[in-house]
Formats: sequence, C-alpha cells, structure tokens
Amino acid sequence: MLKTRILLVVVSAVVIWLIFLLPKVVVDNDNTIANESGDSISQVTQHVKAPEHVLASIRALRREVYAGTSNEKNAIFADSLAKLYETAGNFDSAGWFAEEASKFFNTTESWIKAGDQYYQAYTLSVDQAKQKRFAEKTREFYGKVLEANPANLDVKTKMAMTYLSEQNPMQGITMLREVLTVDPKNELALLNMGMLSIQSGQHERAVARLQELVKINPNHIQGRLLLGIALMNSGDRLGAKEQFEKVKQLDNDPAVQATVESYLKDLK
Repeated sequence: MLKTRILLVVVSAVVIWLIFLLPKVVVDNDNTIANESGDSISQVTQHVKAPEHVLASIRALRREVYAGTSNEKNAIFADSLAKLYETAGNFDSAGWFAEEASKFFNTTESWIKAGDQYYQAYTLSVDQAKQKRFAEKTREFYGKVLEANPANLDVKTKMAMTYLSEQNPMQGITMLREVLTVDPKNELALLNMGMLSIQSGQHERAVARLQELVKINPNHIQGRLLLGIALMNSGDRLGAKEQFEKVKQLDNDPAVQATVESYLKDLK
C-alpha cells in the first residue's frame, strides 16, 4: 500500500496534486479530438463534470469555429475554446484547440498555452500510449519556446518531466540539473528532483533536496509531504511525523487530511 501511494507522487509535479485533489479528471477523449468537425460534445460530458453554462459555451463556440471563414476569428474562437475545455478539465481537447490557435498567432505566448494544456493532459493521463503522445506534443511546443528563449526555466522544468516516463529519463534529469545550476532555489526543479530521488530509492538525497525546498518556502505543502515520505523511507520516523503534522496544519482540505493520516498511521 505504501508503494502504491509513493508511485502517485513520483510521476510529475502536477501529479502530486492527485494526492490532494482526487478524484481528478482522467483524460480519455481521443474521440473528441478525432471528431472536432462535429457539434456534439457527448464525449466530453461522459467523463467531465463541467457546469452546464461552460458546456453551452463550448457548443456555441464550436459552431462558430466550424462556420467561420476568417482565419483570425477562427484562431480567436479556438483560443477561447481551449480556455473553456481547460475549465471543464478536458486538457487534451484544450491542447488541440490551443494548438490550432497557435498556428495562426505563431507567438511564444501561444506556444506556451498549447504546451501547458498538453502538459496537463500528459500528467493526468493514465494510458501509456496517450501519455507518450501528450509528452511529444508538450515537447513540440515547449521546444519552440526554449528555442526562442532558452532562459525560460519554468518551461524547461516542465519539459524535463516529460522525459521521465521514457525508457531513458536521463535527458530530463540533465535538464533539471541545468535549471538548478542557473537557479539553485527553483522550487519546481527541487520538488521534481526530490521526487526522482524517492523513485530511485536515493532517500538521503531526496531529503537534502526537499529540505532545501521547504527552507526556501516553509509553506510548500507538496514539498513537506514528500519530505515526510523521504524521511520515513530513510528511517527517520520522528522527522517524518513532524513533516506530516506540518502538512495537516498548512492545509485543512479533507483529501489532504486523509492522505496525511494514512501516512501517520503507518508510523504507529
């Protein structure tokens, strides 16, 4: 049971939130993308509990997109649809429309939008084939951003995480190390390196990374949770308990409380 919970927190920085916010939307709507020429959003409503006004807006905008004759208007509508699908928690469709919008705008901002949506889809996908496809799409757009601005460390850190589900994750690890060389206090990179150390069984190294993170940001909930896990795995039960108790103080969300209580129970 402990291994199962740990696996949930070592895939990516976003997957950390799965611990806190389950149940999350599970991305599984290839048919939606394949049928973007239609007006029906039945594939969306099958697995996304979105407010009716959001779904109504999606239906209306889709009709505008497919009836439109102006490339600029279509791009604006596609951008709006991406935002609505994001609101609905449907990140693969959000990525598809953000990509369509980026074809017209062709700006760094539009590439980041498309990359961000595909990155969300990647982190939430439970199907390996889809995860691979979303990772490739994420790298496609983040790669354009980094080509234009290599100093964008947020994009570089996220892009690095998409390599970690590949057979050879070293490219991602190398990128994270490069980020930390430039910015030793980069919280996302420290968090991800901590997760990778837990995943590889290097618990002392994980403790060092995560202690640095919570030193920089004492209220970093994910960091303290992972630090507790790393301390527990390294045999420091008292230190682990202290971190879990701190997480309970920082976030009173029922899901967070339940997760922490399960770890505290393992320490008894």
